[in-house]
Amino acid sequence: MSVPTILLSVLAIGLFLFAWSRRDGSHIRGIKFSWQTLLRTTPMMIAAFLIGGYVSVLIPQNLIQELIGPDSGWRGLILAEVVGLMLPGGPYIVFPLIAFLVESGAGIGPAITMITSWANLALVNETFELAFMGLHFSAIRWGLSLIIPLIAGGAAYFLFGG
Repeated sequence: MSVPTILLSVLAIGLFLFAWSRRDGSHIRGIKFSWQTLLRTTPMMIAAFLIGGYVSVLIPQNLIQELIGPDSGWRGLILAEVVGLMLPGGPYIVFPLIAFLVESGAGIGPAITMITSWANLALVNETFELAFMGLHFSAIRWGLSLIIPLIAGGAAYFLFGG
């Protein structure tokens, strides 16, 4: 068992015990909600793992290394930013996919750029931002946020060698 799994398990048990100690049935409601979430997200997680697996075996490792590998430089960081902002879905889709890319030869700099780009600039979220915040706000945030993934990935690239 990994350390994150142990920590999450301890936290889940602690929260269950706290909910149970309240004697208001919240421990049962928490389990029901968790079960519904599991049923809702499991198909997406399976699809994400399948996509990641196929990406890792269908895209030649040398192509991944060439495009976003440790020696891809600024071109790899920019490509990783573009890919990151186009990634759909939540962390249960994005992290397995990027993990497969790293295992297939993506560099640390491009991987950090991709994750940071997805977290800050995901186009999937842009429709909601535009609807609620308006064009002026969204344009300012996007203009400022475009550089952040490149700074993060560039720092990782230079500090940790790719």
